[in-house]
Amino acid sequence: MAKAEVVARTLERDIRAGRFGHGDQLESEGALMRRFAVSRNTVRRGLEMLSRQGLITTRTGIGSFVTYDGTTIDSSRGWTVALSHGEGAVETRLLGISKGSSPRADARLGSPGTYLRIDRLRWCRKSAQGISLERSRLPWRDSFAPVLTDGLRDGSLSATLADMGLATASGQEIVGVVPALTQVDATIMGRQPGAPMLRLERVTKAAGEEVLEYVESILDPARFGLRIDF
Repeated sequence: MAKAEVVARTLERDIRAGRFGHGDQLESEGALMRRFAVSRNTVRRGLEMLSRQGLITTRTGIGSFVTYDGTTIDSSRGWTVALSHGEGAVETRLLGISKGSSPRADARLGSPGTYLRIDRLRWCRKSAQGISLERSRLPWRDSFAPVLTDGLRDGSLSATLADMGLATASGQEIVGVVPALTQVDATIMGRQPGAPMLRLERVTKAAGEEVLEYVESILDPARFGLRIDF
């Protein structure tokens, strides 16, 4: 591993672990040179890597400051690591509940169908931006009909399904990249069209291997990531 990458990864761990908070100034280049026993150019290359990730910003003649505003929250479902800063900083907005088709779900599940469609946005009030756009598609069951008029129990899909005796028995998550955010999704998320994002696709099954839900989530790469323990 290159020395600059060692610098970047070590500082990234410090930032994501909360040892440096939003707005905090990192150690000076001189201090980092002594800490890692590397040259000034190596330190600067490491800082550039962090800057490209949106974790810091460097002000010429002043120093580097943390722009990442999160602390890590482990998700109990799959590899997703959601990052938020402070209680209540991120709110969930229900964009719509409907019954209809879904070409993307059809493609992933292998056959055309009708779905209960639930669209939700996780919105960060501090940055005034959406950090995740989630489109849930559940193969239609007649028991879903009341959801169209009554909505979700306490705003929770899991609680709604539990009331129906439905629970996840197994699942699979697939991560990919959205090279350029579409105009529609950019408008919803309060972001610039063309921004790169992460895409998470999840298929969950009930007991008996019956598909319960397909979910496509578009995620802010600065606030969601992949963690593998080994």
